[in-house]
Amino acid sequence: PAGNSDLSKVLIGAGGIYAAFLYYGTLQEDVFSYQNADGEKFKSAWFLQMCEAMANVVVGGIGLSVAGGTKGLPLQMFALSGSAQVCAKAFTSLALANGLSFPVVTLAKSGKMVPVMIGSLLLGGSKYTLRQYLSVAAIITGTALVSMGKKKASGSSSTLGLVFIAASLICDGITGGMQNRLKAATIEKTGNKPKPYDLMFWTNVMMAGVALAVALVLGELNVGFDYCVKNPVILTKIVKFALCSAV
Repeated sequence: PAGNSDLSKVLIGAGGIYAAFLYYGTLQEDVFSYQNADGEKFKSAWFLQMCEAMANVVVGGIGLSVAGGTKGLPLQMFALSGSAQVCAKAFTSLALANGLSFPVVTLAKSGKMVPVMIGSLLLGGSKYTLRQYLSVAAIITGTALVSMGKKKASGSSSTLGLVFIAASLICDGITGGMQNRLKAATIEKTGNKPKPYDLMFWTNVMMAGVALAVALVLGELNVGFDYCVKNPVILTKIVKFALCSAV
């Protein structure tokens, strides 16, 4: 019975990830390809990350209130992990906002597990089996073949867009390593592994704080909000995008 329960959780979790993130990716492309009547595009990537993180904070907070949280968490580690993760997400959005086509972004991010594994090895002290390496290689190869088979978007990829997607992959690697260190530090400090809603809530609190600070410094908070008010179609897509991320 316990084995069946674990299998059910895995199937529900994996199914939820595929369903939510397939739609998430479609919405992200829609947000950055949309043009209003004046031909202006949405480019407030840090504003978008703030909205996404806040949706996760709300859902994670509800989860903590129901399931209970872990006391004594190493919040400084959450700050480091959250900062790296929000930068990875924002740089992906900035790559799209600066002209990199969605198929190219998808192709590049299909290799995300490579920097994550490298970061986990260097920063988190992880070890992987040959089977895990082969699984990663198979997933990346399959995604790359599917991505290359799609019709590419019109227009050439910008140099700045390529720089942003490279920066995103570097941040993915840092995030992977920091998350492993975070889990180890939590076990050392509290004697328990961090619970799913611990990770979701506190990581996204840090992410929202970083995104808000950067959006304020860059003036994206007002620009992004005004664009959404004037273009309610985008506002609807951003709300769905944020909810898909939380789900």
